[in-house]
Amino acid sequence: MPWHLGRLAGFDLETTSPDPLTARIVTACVVRCGAGQPVESRSWLTDVDGEEIPEGAAAIHGVTTEKAHAEGVDLRAAVAEILDALSDAAMDGVPVVAMNARYDLTLLDREAQRYGMTPLAERRGQLRVIDPYVIDKQVDRYRKGKRTLTHLCAHYAVELGDAHTADADALAACRVAWRQGAVYEQLAGMSLDELHQAQIGWAAEQAASLQAHFRETNPEAVVEGAWPVIPRQADGH
Repeated sequence: MPWHLGRLAGFDLETTSPDPLTARIVTACVVRCGAGQPVESRSWLTDVDGEEIPEGAAAIHGVTTEKAHAEGVDLRAAVAEILDALSDAAMDGVPVVAMNARYDLTLLDREAQRYGMTPLAERRGQLRVIDPYVIDKQVDRYRKGKRTLTHLCAHYAVELGDAHTADADALAACRVAWRQGAVYEQLAGMSLDELHQAQIGWAAEQAASLQAHFRETNPEAVVEGAWPVIPRQADGH
């Protein structure tokens, strides 16, 4: 069976900042869908470990510091449960679908590091990731315009729902991935292992190309090419 016709596990985070090395998880969702089976979804609103949510971030996802502190669950407990949910998907042979996976999975990895938890990559099961963003840049590299989830949903005729909520974004990412597999035969013909490995190379090539572009005006520009998780550095970040 082609991978896009099987079960998919969508994953999305809404956070405190765009830097995955320092941002904290505000909300999260892991949703299993597809293969003609019911949708199974689990969501978290955290207390952000007592930290503040900047106004700019709250304006995007709608969760204020006050709401998170009053209604959120313990962030440490949420991180443990998110890691377990994704590890369970890997154990079941279900790929994790994450839009711009480098951000979400790196952020989750750093949260695990802060709490001394076993990283996702070192847990049971073989983690395979499907990133609609990386795939879209590979299969339609010369298309003009932005490639946010909102734009990809419009391009692939996918209903997004309430954008910038983890629940809606996780499910929408799965639907975009499904459409990509349906539209591009070369993708559908790959095994999950082949697709995962291909995206590692595609992401690196895309980053190198963008870095070369930036260096035309800024010789110091650096674009991260590691995917789906930015390796931890010696300084702990």
